[in-house]
Amino acid sequence: MPIRPTLLVVALLSSVVGAAAQGGDGTCARDVVVAQSMQRQAIDQLEQADLSDQAKSCRVWRRHVDTMRRVAAVYGRCLSGSDRTTGLAQVQTSEKEFAQAIRERCKGE
Repeated sequence: MPIRPTLLVVALLSSVVGAAAQGGDGTCARDVVVAQSMQRQAIDQLEQADLSDQAKSCRVWRRHVDTMRRVAAVYGRCLSGSDRTTGLAQVQTSEKEFAQAIRERCKGE
């Protein structure tokens, strides 16, 4: 069963990041915009991944996990309240799901 991000998760993440980028100091606003861009690229790569090629899938999944960890660090530092709670939960859930897929499917890849 291929792992694909849902449109709902993408929409929720985009709204959380967009709202956060409008407030706070300039550094966090910039960092959140960069994190949003990284997240979109990671999702695009997942959607375009050739799941018939296990080695390529594993590389894309590993990059996705790394990106979700980096985005979580920005959310943890720059977001607050329910935006922080929701954003972190979504990104960390995605990271955990793909890390699990890597452990199960990418042995030696």
